Amino acid sequence: MHIEFVRSGGFAGMRLAASIDSQNLAAVQASTLDKLITDSGFFDLPEQIKPPSPGPDRFEYQVDISSAGQTHSVNVSEAVIPDRLRPLLDFLTTLAMSSRK
Repeated sequence: MHIEFVRSGGFAGMRLAASIDSQNLAAVQASTLDKLITDSGFFDLPEQIKPPSPGPDRFEYQVDISSAGQTHSVNVSEAVIPDRLRPLLDFLTTLAMSSRK
């Protein structure tokens, strides 16, 4: 499974990005990632999840996942993240931050 993750915006406008290949993760991390993707229903989410009016200093998340012959992209604003998607975004954020070190 391959994931492109970008978190942009926020108060300082900082960008956090990572290219994640599940084959390069520890087995526990890869298993957790797979479960979070399944639990979020990622491949059934719309490509755009936006509020009616954008709020200031909010993060935007862009997630592109390719797995088992399917590819899907989701762009979501922090203001309207579905509850089922939040754990996946948090996990990807942690992975992206740890890869910067």
